Amino acid sequence: MKKLVVYFLSLVGLSALLVACSSQSTAEKNWETIQKRGSIKVATAGTLYPQTYHDDKGNLTGYDVEILKEVGKRLNLKIDFTEMGVDGMLTAVTSGQVDIANYSLEDDNKNVKKFLRSEPYKYSFTSMVVRASDDSGIHSWKDLKGKKAAGAASTKYMKIAKKMGADLVVYDNVTNDVYMQDLVNGRTDVIVNDYYLQKMAVAAVKDKYAVKINDGLYSNPYTTSFTFSLKNKVLQEKVNQAIKSMKKDGTLSKISKQFFAGQDVTQKTKVDYTDIDISDID
Repeated sequence: MKKLVVYFLSLVGLSALLVACSSQSTAEKNWETIQKRGSIKVATAGTLYPQTYHDDKGNLTGYDVEILKEVGKRLNLKIDFTEMGVDGMLTAVTSGQVDIANYSLEDDNKNVKKFLRSEPYKYSFTSMVVRASDDSGIHSWKDLKGKKAAGAASTKYMKIAKKMGADLVVYDNVTNDVYMQDLVNGRTDVIVNDYYLQKMAVAAVKDKYAVKINDGLYSNPYTTSFTFSLKNKVLQEKVNQAIKSMKKDGTLSKISKQFFAGQDVTQKTKVDYTDIDISDID
């Protein structure tokens, strides 16, 4: 009986080794394909100022975009961007349509184990934008109950709004201007999103729309990273090496200050926040 047990365990170990080798071979093969192609295919929104957007000349730029361009330079590869809504990016990565999704999966996301993530390149927390005239009647996170919360489908921000009882108003890859206009007009009451993105968006429209960040109402700090298929382990490692070198030589901080009005989002900021558990929200 002992011999049988040992033999069975040996088979199990051999199977695990073969799976690991097969996975590694796939990852190496995918990396070789990328090298031969000479480019990395990336999905990005192109509508989220200041991380991925079009400048006055129509050129795609932003904090995330310029990081990826710099990564490409360090890997001697071009970056081939495809613009799409965030709700389709994970599918695009899984299918192989793109190699990297400019979409960040957080630790509490139910899909996090189905993908690989890069070295974090941004540290932030969640905030809310409201009407400046009356704070949209929101003075605590509990006040989101019954309010109309604007956002893109399947994001952690909409999950927070849903958890707090808000009515969700879903947008498909629209610009910040649309969000702000609808907020002022009363079509929505609140926009729950990344603090630094909100701060920049509010500053950009201050002469057009009377909106503000609801000061002191923050939640759920997190890191931001790029997303890869499980089959692109080698690509993930190469990108991580590039990002780490950018942190070390100050390039990442420089790009941050360029797009976030002098703020270094590569460093953690200490704030008081409410921890909202969204692990049970689909």
